Amino acid sequence: MGSMQSTQNLKEPSLLHAWTDLQAEAQSSDWMKPEAHRLAFADPEFLLRRETRGIRFQLEMLKPDLAQAEAGIEHTVVVFGSARFVDRAAAQAQLQIAQQSGQAQDIAKAQALVRNAEHYENARVFAQMVAKACSCLPDDEKLFICTGGGPGIMEAANRGAQEAGALSVALNIALPHEQHPNPYVTPELSFKFHYFALRKMHFMMRAKALVAFPGGFGTLDELFEVMTLVQTRKARPVPILLFGTAFWKGLINMDVLIEEGTISPSDLQLFHYVDTPEASWQAICDFYQLKVD
Repeated sequence: MGSMQSTQNLKEPSLLHAWTDLQAEAQSSDWMKPEAHRLAFADPEFLLRRETRGIRFQLEMLKPDLAQAEAGIEHTVVVFGSARFVDRAAAQAQLQIAQQSGQAQDIAKAQALVRNAEHYENARVFAQMVAKACSCLPDDEKLFICTGGGPGIMEAANRGAQEAGALSVALNIALPHEQHPNPYVTPELSFKFHYFALRKMHFMMRAKALVAFPGGFGTLDELFEVMTLVQTRKARPVPILLFGTAFWKGLINMDVLIEEGTISPSDLQLFHYVDTPEASWQAICDFYQLKVD
């Protein structure tokens, strides 16, 4: 008895015709109008209805999950942080331009870029360290870098992994101001989401550690969701590393939360401050008792 096929042949005539018809319709202005005769899965007007939102949830859950499983991505180190930081060379170039303009506001902004370029470089080095150290591990134990796929810290981590010859994952998000994946992501592991909730769920599904570099609202959203999930035991404990002690302690006074009774002193054990790529990787190795060179 032959083995059962687990995937559909996309070249099968009925499927191919469905997409050929849709492509032909896309050339006209009527392609989003209701059309009862279309196959349901090839009908954008139907799939984008409010009533089919649950189906879209399922698709956003399944597509990245299946693709990562097929690529052997089972364990990830999630790196997130500001999308606005640039590498040291780009920051210095912008500072020179600002200084030539003589505008105090532009100079101050460029000086901040130069200062924060250190975070970009640290994220890049950290990703290189993870990729190189894990290259010798068995396939089912390897850790892969995973980011939001955008610029800034995300780009730095994907870049470091690529420079070390490793695959890396990107969970990108469709935003009103169009955002493209950075050029260092492994193309077949670059996914685009519509729903923030599904994207954040995917961050946690394979995460064995999370490293939060300085960032804005998006970084804080991702960080506090992870901390809440672990605190409430909805997710297993993993190393949660806050990179840049001065930044994080200056931004969030955890002692105030304890003094006001809104968290327990033991909740401070959910995360750790780190200031170097080496300390970050060592914290992960210590947590899992990894023996790598």
